[in-house]
Amino acid sequence: MSTRQRPNILWICTDQQRFDTLGCYGNQFVRTPNLDQLAQSGVVFERSFTQSPVCTPSRASFLTGRYPRTTHCRQNGQSIPANEVLITQLLAEAGYTCGLSGKLHISTCHPQACPTTERRINDGYAEFHWSHHPAPDWPTNEYVNWLLEKGVKFEQSRSPDSKYVQVGMPVEYHQTTWCAQKAINFIEANHTFEPPWLFSINTFDPHHPFDPPEKYLQRYLHKLDDVPLPNYTEGELSKKPIFQQIDHRQAYNIPENYLFPEMSDKDHRLIRAAYWAMIDLIDEQVGRILAALEGTDQRKNTIVIFMSDHGEMLGDHGIYLKGPYFYEPAIRIPLIISWPNVIKSGRSEALIELMDLAPTLLDILELEHPLGMQAQSLWPMLSSRADLNHHRNDVYCEYYNAMPCHKDPVPHATMVGTRRYKLVAFHGLDTGELYDLEQDPNETTNRWDDPEYDSVKVKMLKRLCDRMAWTVDPLPMRQAAW
Repeated sequence: MSTRQRPNILWICTDQQRFDTLGCYGNQFVRTPNLDQLAQSGVVFERSFTQSPVCTPSRASFLTGRYPRTTHCRQNGQSIPANEVLITQLLAEAGYTCGLSGKLHISTCHPQACPTTERRINDGYAEFHWSHHPAPDWPTNEYVNWLLEKGVKFEQSRSPDSKYVQVGMPVEYHQTTWCAQKAINFIEANHTFEPPWLFSINTFDPHHPFDPPEKYLQRYLHKLDDVPLPNYTEGELSKKPIFQQIDHRQAYNIPENYLFPEMSDKDHRLIRAAYWAMIDLIDEQVGRILAALEGTDQRKNTIVIFMSDHGEMLGDHGIYLKGPYFYEPAIRIPLIISWPNVIKSGRSEALIELMDLAPTLLDILELEHPLGMQAQSLWPMLSSRADLNHHRNDVYCEYYNAMPCHKDPVPHATMVGTRRYKLVAFHGLDTGELYDLEQDPNETTNRWDDPEYDSVKVKMLKRLCDRMAWTVDPLPMRQAAW
């Protein structure tokens, strides 16, 4: 495929957005008309899973097509080795003009550890509008500097209705809006130039703190009693790993942080409403970006990907935020891929690993896969040469002490899931989880110690053992550059 023929790529990645948060995924509360329309024009993947329930390992994985343990980027706070090869680097080398707005987070991104900006490797981005999160924690946070140009101060205030919900910046000054505007500027600036482009939009929302603009939250207040409470059965955590019991008391094992036992029903409903309101804002800004594509006559030749890096527990199973757990809300994410007149619209029940996107883009562009790429391309499915409902026999996910929340014991866990069963092993602790998703889709009852499931447990442990063996770096002589 010549450079002139290659499509543009608009890659939208939200942060911490679980799968059941769009109208096209069955949510009847949110207002997501633009993403629902995008879904109608493309393929909606019903069973797409991240390779880690935490930001940095997930992002390093889907940008390289390699598993977290392979990239040596297994934790928030680690930096990806300089010799890892990102899909954006490969596209830049193939002639693409690449840009980004928002976060990247494949390197240390804590203000104390990186006081200026996130360390970059050869990521391929010619335009790099970096804002890891909206708060003014770095002098190079471009969003905050944009606010300063506007004469606006970044502010958040506590909702009068719940101490767990914040009132965020107005729409016109919100980080999500800024991310979208940078994309629109890029789209309009590049439409007259010959080289194809890729633009990565990486909003911080709907990541906590739960802080939508006030008018978006107001939409839900008149129907707050209709907002469902978390999927939690009193006492269910007594037969689940200790980390869930700890984080039930306080998220991230941090005092005063989302204290589930102290929350009222109103607190739970308000948090969920605020989370959905943040997604409503994302949808509105996606609409603006898609309108810019249409207005510059680029929509037909642009692949649009919408996804998230991982999910959010949102109180389900008595837990908020994320951590060493692999429930569907934590690891199952929305994934929509649209390319008008090339990819037929439809819905896929296939098991997908998020890292499969990297080889998919390379196959679409007829570019070689780099040595060491481990993912499986979706292009045969998307091009109607393979069954849209079958891709993998199972999905695999990892948590290797990925966050500094638990010290004694320290969690090292891996998960394998099929259509029916999900098994999680906590290594060195002789404990884990086993769910029969057909009989127990809400993942309430842990069958790890159930004698009736002994044969299933053995089969799933063997499957997990195989996946751990097959995820060893296929480049054994590769030296990590720290």
